[in-house]
Amino acid sequence: MTNASPELLVVTGMSGAGRSTVGNALEDLGWYVVDNLPPQMLGPISDLFSVSKTPLPKLAVVIDVRGREFFTELLDSLALLRERSINLRLIFLEATDSALVKRFESVRRPHPLQATGTLLDGIEAERQQLISVRESADVVIDTTELNIHQLSTQIAEQFSFNESTKLHIVVESFGFKYGTPTDADHIADVRFIPNPFWNEELRPFTGEDGEVSKFVLGAAGAREFIDHYVAALGPVLKGYARENKRYATIAIGCTGGKHRSVAVSTEIMKQLSLIPEISVTLKHRDLGRE
Repeated sequence: MTNASPELLVVTGMSGAGRSTVGNALEDLGWYVVDNLPPQMLGPISDLFSVSKTPLPKLAVVIDVRGREFFTELLDSLALLRERSINLRLIFLEATDSALVKRFESVRRPHPLQATGTLLDGIEAERQQLISVRESADVVIDTTELNIHQLSTQIAEQFSFNESTKLHIVVESFGFKYGTPTDADHIADVRFIPNPFWNEELRPFTGEDGEVSKFVLGAAGAREFIDHYVAALGPVLKGYARENKRYATIAIGCTGGKHRSVAVSTEIMKQLSLIPEISVTLKHRDLGRE
């Protein structure tokens, strides 16, 4: 089985100009990202994606001077790929000398071409080595005035596809007696709702069962809480989108994670799923632990 030729992004440019940020942003957008690949491997990895039984059509490769002598063959490798039916784009990242010096000094690392010279010597040597590559680029991005969030947003605007730009939300129920989720971005406590545990007829069931859900959602203040909580999340989720945060976890807790939190998190998930800009997954962390 042969798939259509993959779409290939090659990311290169000045060291310190944001290649890692771009790679991370592309990965968050659904691209399969390979870092520090020798240029000679561009052909083989493109072939691998083309013949894979599992379609992997979006491939991004980060290539830079860390490849040393291998990097000098980048243009030749790109020329060979352009002769084939591969949808290839070359992204070149650059920044001013002063911006690059500031970034290298902030992380206290030498430039890869600095050797026994100064930081500026390494930057100048790299610029000279990359002149032809920059001239061949399909997209040139100057990151001098961009922070990592602004650069990620620019990449998202240019290279996102289909559902990949959505904010992915996990709504997770849990029991406080088992500890709060360490990866939660928001935690809500629904122990103010009467506990079905004390109803002998409802105790054996869970918040996924109709009678328990009806009991929990029908309690005084439950619906009001859910509606107001989802409304309060509105500006937060919009802020996440502006800051290019693609994943968030909303944790809803009760005592044991069996009744109230399960029913409430299910209802919150249903309401959030009506928002086109996000995708929602429901998870019950502690259901079945009792």
